[in-house]
Amino acid sequence: MTTVHLLHAGYATHRVGSSVVLVRDGDALIVADPGMVARRSLILDPLAALGVAPEAVTHVFLSHHHPDHTVNIALFPNAEVVDFWARYRDDLWLDHDGDGYRLGPNSELWLTPGHTEEDASLVVTADDGVYAMTHLWWRADRSPEIDPLASDQAAIERGRARVLAAADIVIPGHGAPFRVTR
Repeated sequence: MTTVHLLHAGYATHRVGSSVVLVRDGDALIVADPGMVARRSLILDPLAALGVAPEAVTHVFLSHHHPDHTVNIALFPNAEVVDFWARYRDDLWLDHDGDGYRLGPNSELWLTPGHTEEDASLVVTADDGVYAMTHLWWRADRSPEIDPLASDQAAIERGRARVLAAADIVIPGHGAPFRVTR
């Protein structure tokens, strides 16, 4: 079984919290973007309700390196951290295949630069649809249309087209999921 669980719906207003997601994919337990939240219990309590201890998490996926997406990595002491460039375990820097690298049998890293040059998206083929955890959009209403922090808006548009062609559900960097209609 492959499932996706939103642990925390992020926000970006006068405060900033990232959308934090748990993916169960075979033997992989992946937490995506464990960044800033009002208190750590907003990540840990939903995780516990799903029967997952922080020590059991096998991977932490980072969509990019901004603190609002990375601050709580250390909550998962046994996890391999995966970003656009490599994977990291303890003091090891381990290369990966880049675009298309698999964290689990149904969980794939896509390079989606634009918000930063280092952006990546996690695309998961779950039992109930294809999910994309991404910062190509900030919020469920797909705002802002033009990313005010974008390093390359044209790259964002290419990434958005790629994700919309594949995903059924998008979990943006700072908001609740939205369903893709074709």
